[in-house]
Amino acid sequence: MREAGFDVNVIPADIDETPIPDESPFALVERLAASKAQAVAAAHAQTGEIVLAADTIVTVDGEALGKPADDADARAMLRRLSGRTHQVATGVCLLRAAGDDAPAAQDVFSVVTDVTFYDLTDEEIEAYVASGEPADKAGAYGIQGAGGRMLVRGIDGDFYNVVGLPIAEVVRHIRALTA
Repeated sequence: MREAGFDVNVIPADIDETPIPDESPFALVERLAASKAQAVAAAHAQTGEIVLAADTIVTVDGEALGKPADDADARAMLRRLSGRTHQVATGVCLLRAAGDDAPAAQDVFSVVTDVTFYDLTDEEIEAYVASGEPADKAGAYGIQGAGGRMLVRGIDGDFYNVVGLPIAEVVRHIRALTA
């Protein structure tokens, strides 16, 4: 967001990220983004400030893939994604605190990008897991690092969404919220 010309402060939100039974992955990321924004706004937002919160998830066959629990889990996720197209969904919430000349406002939306993996060999999966990169990534890969160079055959949609924040879309929503 700094590259887009915004002055930002990063404030982690401590919320319960447990999925609701039968909640779709897409509804989950929007709900979590809204919960994060509301938690931060309640504790930190100043008059007229905009709070931005996001949550990203990888889905395949309608099932959410979170961060791997361990290396074995990372291997299993990568095998499941191998040779297939999956979706990366980012839920975003923009929350504007009430100001002198503007009421409070909230905008919640999501962006979905299709990502296709190469057919991966066991050796490729082992080398990638050994790099440590999958450990803290939803779906056990990061497109902005070695994962993007080694695993990803192509994408249909917003690259930055797969990184974790669809910046161009967010900027457009901020402009609409502040117009």
